[in-house]
Amino acid sequence: MVNAYILIQTEVGKAASVASAVRAIDGVAEAEDVTGPYDVIVRAEAKTVDELGKLVVARIQAVEGITRTLTCPVVHL
Repeated sequence: MVNAYILIQTEVGKAASVASAVRAIDGVAEAEDVTGPYDVIVRAEAKTVDELGKLVVARIQAVEGITRTLTCPVVHL
């Protein structure tokens, strides 16, 4: 299982609606509104890195109001 945190920047005033929409996507474990340089932080899970990439590019980035994402895969050292 591959876990990642996805940091999302949104259009002004869209953080709550983006978090709600992303929360409903399969593979998303959590989506929270935050303050700072990013507006929403998501914890996502996928079986492989390729599936994680498809989740981010095809599903999450397609949500209306998202302007930029940064995917941070979790590593176990």
